[in-house]
Amino acid sequence: MQRAFWGTLVLVAAVAAGGCDNELDNTPPVEPPPTVTETFTGTINVNGAATHTVTIAAAGTVTATLTEITPDTTIAVGFALGTWNPTLSVCQQVIPNDNALQGQLLTGNVSGPGQLCVRIYDTGKLTGALNYSVSVTHP
Repeated sequence: MQRAFWGTLVLVAAVAAGGCDNELDNTPPVEPPPTVTETFTGTINVNGAATHTVTIAAAGTVTATLTEITPDTTIAVGFALGTWNPTLSVCQQVIPNDNALQGQLLTGNVSGPGQLCVRIYDTGKLTGALNYSVSVTHP
């Protein structure tokens, strides 16, 4: 009985020692960049559009949400996420939706810092001015 006890004790000690690493890892953990949410509001007219720029601090996921359309939430509009060219002041649409309704999400990944744009535009369905609210969540 005593031999089984010492054998079990040696086995437990061997397993515990096998899980230990005598080298210290002084590398600090990599913290993900903080997430920022920006909200943009405005009005577009018939055949109109609005573009808002967003500065991205690090690689990660970007989500744009068409949070509100008034006065008529059933009107579809163009909604796009893209890259911003500051030299030409142009939004190059990368993820467009030409039939977006209130609540529509656009999601993409960025590989590093830079400037993006979110755009809302009439696709021929507006009959009057449209108020909107867009939120963009990004690193």
